[in-house]
Amino acid sequence: MVATIQRVGQGAKQRTIAYLRGQQAGAPGLVWLSGFKSDMVSTKASAVADWAAGQGAAMLRFDYSGHGQSGGDFAAGTISAWREETLALIRAQTSGPQILVGSSMGGWLALLAAQALAAHGEAGRLAGMVLIAPAVDFTQKLLWARLPEAARHEIMTRGVWLRPTPYGPEPMPITRALIADGARNLLMDAPMRSYCPVHILQGMQDEDVPFSHAQALVALLPHDEVTLTLVPDGDHRLSRDQDIALLLKTLAQMRANTRPA
Repeated sequence: MVATIQRVGQGAKQRTIAYLRGQQAGAPGLVWLSGFKSDMVSTKASAVADWAAGQGAAMLRFDYSGHGQSGGDFAAGTISAWREETLALIRAQTSGPQILVGSSMGGWLALLAAQALAAHGEAGRLAGMVLIAPAVDFTQKLLWARLPEAARHEIMTRGVWLRPTPYGPEPMPITRALIADGARNLLMDAPMRSYCPVHILQGMQDEDVPFSHAQALVALLPHDEVTLTLVPDGDHRLSRDQDIALLLKTLAQMRANTRPA
């Protein structure tokens, strides 16, 4: 499938965002929100897209700037920029209620999008959320808080630290701009709203997002319907066949509960 391009932002800050959208029109639709340094053709995203097509459900997936097929430099990316892109694509490329499916960082962006949509009277666009190991506030609570002093010093003095990662051959650049901007987008310092039902899938062997982080997130959503499913032997990716089967079962249940009569 060939990606289509949407431009987001103005002037020097304009980015070209690549997206894939199924031809189905079944409501509610699905919007896939990838994780940090992941993309819209990952194992889970592709599995959800194939399932959605079989269900006749509309689905949108896209690459943030600096990711996958989109333009831009990954090292120049920030949570605010990726939030802007998420909102722009939801508004321009979907119609009616949507289930946001956020993986890792995508879970943070899903909740940030919910705050922005509600602030503009668009909470009705949210049919539900399925969040996979949601890395809400990860820049501060899961990254900066764990960094050794030498890495923090390098970020603050040189502006970037190259973080080794088990998810690919190249290290991930962690920038001072990413950390500073993340601090302006924190959600877990107070109770919040999702404005829709939420189902969280969380591996208990996740070394990047501890399951205690997901439990803390549940406690901060006291006014919404939230379900937490813990996978005892699950890691951060939750990409095994049984994990994907659980994800698709969860999506099917949420769509069944929110589909218009």
